[in-house]
Amino acid sequence: MPIDYPDTGTLAEHTAVRERVGLFDVSHLGKASVRGKGAIDFLNVAFTNDLNRIEDGQAQYTMMCNQEGGVVDDLIVYRNSSDDFFLVPNASNTSDVVAGLEAFSHPGMDIRNLHEGFGVLAVQGPKSPEVLRAVGVDPDLDYMSFTRTTIAGAAVILCRTGYTGEHGYEILPTWEESTSVWNALVDAMKPFDGVVCGLGARDTLRTEMGYPLHGHELSPDITPVQASANWAVGWKKPLFAGSDVLRREREEGPRRRLVGLKCLGRGIPRAHMGVKNSEGEVVGEVTSGTFSPTVKNGIALALVSPPYVLGNRLSIDVRGKDCEVEIVKLPFVPSHVR
Repeated sequence: MPIDYPDTGTLAEHTAVRERVGLFDVSHLGKASVRGKGAIDFLNVAFTNDLNRIEDGQAQYTMMCNQEGGVVDDLIVYRNSSDDFFLVPNASNTSDVVAGLEAFSHPGMDIRNLHEGFGVLAVQGPKSPEVLRAVGVDPDLDYMSFTRTTIAGAAVILCRTGYTGEHGYEILPTWEESTSVWNALVDAMKPFDGVVCGLGARDTLRTEMGYPLHGHELSPDITPVQASANWAVGWKKPLFAGSDVLRREREEGPRRRLVGLKCLGRGIPRAHMGVKNSEGEVVGEVTSGTFSPTVKNGIALALVSPPYVLGNRLSIDVRGKDCEVEIVKLPFVPSHVR
């Protein structure tokens, strides 16, 4: 997937998703499966969230942590049954996730890396249900639910999720049939002025929503507690990887936490820029920053040390000049995923 497409560009692609519909080829995402009697209990020890919270035919956002509580990867888990799960991790972390699961494994558990077995196409935006109807698919799915259907004669997994904050779907055909499904969706978007979208729009859209990106807001050195992702942890579970460290950090309070920053003046923040208080002391670091096409201002996600809270003003060192920012509630724009 390119940064953007030559006939549109990141701004037009971003706007299409917020106002109409866009199509992303995110087939670089990983795929894996875990099958076997007791798979749900096995994965509940390996991952942070509680798979007992969802039913068959539903998906869940979760994380795999190391023993220090850092995030090895964040991923989506599809529950086919209590003994059969399909995983969509980040591409670069797929081998680490599979290796980590194999290290946890017990006899009878079948763990497979299916990275090259499936494509992943994301139809995102308020017109996405109409696009699915145009290819003969019923779009009526609850958020984070999935089903199996066909598009252009190809069998696909269809899930009501995405990474943009808009009503959307992720479609998983086999690798061999991904091109025919892609072409059918491109044609179906045309009456709605839909466009194909690249990595640039994907990043501006997810940053506006405050969605984390592994390697930025999450990493083996950044915990779910620090990333303000307590909601993705099954705290009532007796045990999961890194649970002792995470429970202690939650109780004592993290040494840093993820916040949203909105620029009050001109300036576009970028990752690794320092965040300073009024005394000029560095109190944090930008993890992701961009110009928001919707807010029409610079915005950032940053890890900041206590005691800074909503409404506090700080500054970001943007190429040697201080840009005043305010800690604001996430997301930066309203969510329309449900």
